[in-house]
Amino acid sequence: MGRFKHAFEGGWTLLKKDRNFFMHLLAGFGAIVLGFICQISTLEWLFIITAIVLVWLTEALNTAIEYTVDLVTTDYHIDAKRAKDIAAFSVLLASIFALIIGAIIFLPKLF
Repeated sequence: MGRFKHAFEGGWTLLKKDRNFFMHLLAGFGAIVLGFICQISTLEWLFIITAIVLVWLTEALNTAIEYTVDLVTTDYHIDAKRAKDIAAFSVLLASIFALIIGAIIFLPKLF
């Protein structure tokens, strides 16, 4: 358990600091529940789980980048803004990907 101590501390910090991560967690678990309700196939599960984890990973990395930038400078700097904006954009891209995957898999089953 000692080897994972820092990882769990990072996860706890992420949950406390980033409300968006918590919302992504809820959305991901919602998609999992919907997957069970719709009885999706193994291949569909692979796509859904990949999309969920991709969003969670990019949100975690986005938060890590924000912490790092804030550590390096407290002053406004255009490159600090760009780093944060690009990290946030990666979360947006992952979220759009997840939404498309979810729509392709769930919309035909729901309608």
